[in-house]
Amino acid sequence: MKDSNISKYYKTLSIFLFLYLSLVFGFYIDENLNFGAIGDWLHTDKPVIEALSADIKKTLLTYESFGHRHSPLYLIFLSFFHKLGLSLDSIRFLHLNLSIFLVYYFYKCLTFKFEKIDKNLLLLISFSLFLSPTFRSLSIWPSTRIIGLIFFVISIYEFLKYQKFSKEKYIFKNLLFLILSSYISPNFSVFVIYFFFHYIKKENLILIIKYLIFCGILSLPAFYYLIILDINFLTATTPGSSNEEKIGLSLNFANKILIISSIILFHLSPFLLNKSIFSEFKKIKNFNLFVFLIIFLICLFYFNYVPNYTGGGVFFQISYYFFNNYYFFYFISLVSIFILCFFSYKNLNNFLIFFILIISNIQNTIYHKYYDPLILIIFFTIISNYLVKNFFIKKNSIYYLYTFYVGFICLRLVKNFFFA
Repeated sequence: MKDSNISKYYKTLSIFLFLYLSLVFGFYIDENLNFGAIGDWLHTDKPVIEALSADIKKTLLTYESFGHRHSPLYLIFLSFFHKLGLSLDSIRFLHLNLSIFLVYYFYKCLTFKFEKIDKNLLLLISFSLFLSPTFRSLSIWPSTRIIGLIFFVISIYEFLKYQKFSKEKYIFKNLLFLILSSYISPNFSVFVIYFFFHYIKKENLILIIKYLIFCGILSLPAFYYLIILDINFLTATTPGSSNEEKIGLSLNFANKILIISSIILFHLSPFLLNKSIFSEFKKIKNFNLFVFLIIFLICLFYFNYVPNYTGGGVFFQISYYFFNNYYFFYFISLVSIFILCFFSYKNLNNFLIFFILIISNIQNTIYHKYYDPLILIIFFTIISNYLVKNFFIKKNSIYYLYTFYVGFICLRLVKNFFFA
């Protein structure tokens, strides 16, 4: 190994150790960048773990009463350690270290997809997850979301291998890990649409039917629990437009399109800082611009999301707290829809991903944590765009990414200390 490579290796290792120890330090001081993470742990996850360790059957049959909207599967896993005598803080620390697998499997996806790119750069991209406020919060305060995301990233890894080698075994692994991720965090289940969209284009009908049956059989325990036993925790109530109102689900997709598109734009912002994208925008036909505008106006007409719901994303909250109106948010949403449509109108793959990201949120509340760091991961793995290539060409791109996350952390601190 050359001296320059050794130097790069030790620099990269030192960055990893620094970021990992920062997460451990965050654990020690009860860091809570997402603000709601500690409340979710104390009032929803912790009581369920304690109840499961005392009486697993009774807890599963009365799971709805805990008001928990996430699958009990991972909580069952953690409850075993509690039953063995581990303290809840020890379980939290175990979870923190399990969460590091997200960084590892993201890196595996990057090295597989970008074989010719310097591995130290790919490591730095994967290490940026340590600066994600959601990753930090949900690692320090155990959440099923992070573990579900790990299995989802493994499913992406198997899908990338299928795209390169076209072997049936990778379809099997992809769907198996997707189902596992869905059992832990049900929101990921809708990505089955995306994967089958690609399989249908390349595989014969018999194979497609075979894997549809495979998915159906593995989904039977979930259907039995939700429908036959009627333990429908997915519809657990959340805040409504007033303290007295409680809402579980919402089919107002105007809210979802405007807010989720603005959240996606926020997470894509480090990659949009280049001149080439503006030259591409100039190629858009006037008719397409008109269609984008109509979509925005329809969403604007039906938009009724209010701060009482909590969440709403960075731009929604900036608009509300700093300007006391939604005009800034509406402008950002218009730009967001324009950019997403730009990346979608000639690429069905991207349209499908953005569509899935929107329909994956079935509840009335729309939180940033559902899309951070998911957007970053799918940007580098399954979204089709030239921005990734530009990212690797520009020397300072990695600094933009790290600056973005440091800025994001600062925004969370400002909100938590002054507007919570």
